[in-house]
Amino acid sequence: MSAKEILTERSRQEIDKWLKHFPEDRKQSALLAALREVQHDNNGYLTTELMDAIAEYLEIPPIAVYEVATFYSMYETKPCGRNSISICTNISCMLRGGEKILAHVEDKLGIKAGESTEDGVFYLKKEEECLAACSYAPAMQINHVYYENITIEKIDEILDAIAASAEKGEH
Repeated sequence: MSAKEILTERSRQEIDKWLKHFPEDRKQSALLAALREVQHDNNGYLTTELMDAIAEYLEIPPIAVYEVATFYSMYETKPCGRNSISICTNISCMLRGGEKILAHVEDKLGIKAGESTEDGVFYLKKEEECLAACSYAPAMQINHVYYENITIEKIDEILDAIAASAEKGEH
């Protein structure tokens, strides 16, 4: 199958938007966005087949895609929960309660870091070293959306809203 048959129409449209930002001979510059979009359309993770399709679509060697997908913590290469949660526990966030936030999320969802909920709605990533939001610690990211100055109450609201959406088939 060709890349156009494997990648969703939505993913291809998003990749094409990014490609317009770069010179024709620099298609690899759209790789991070391509991985993000394809992962989103595949329930939160990338397969070898999808990474090969991205390589074909961007006209780059497959190894270039594999290297990026396995280097950055924002990409998953195995099935996991649909909604990826990252909680920063680095020094700034730790000093402002990041570890307590992480413990609360583990208790609330009944999972440990690195695990997914049984229903596949949430995936709590292993320790996130830094989300680059030190001025607004503690910080959390869910599906590429940043939440800063988070509190237990804010987390409960966010997770409850996502769970409610999932029950309706929206997440």
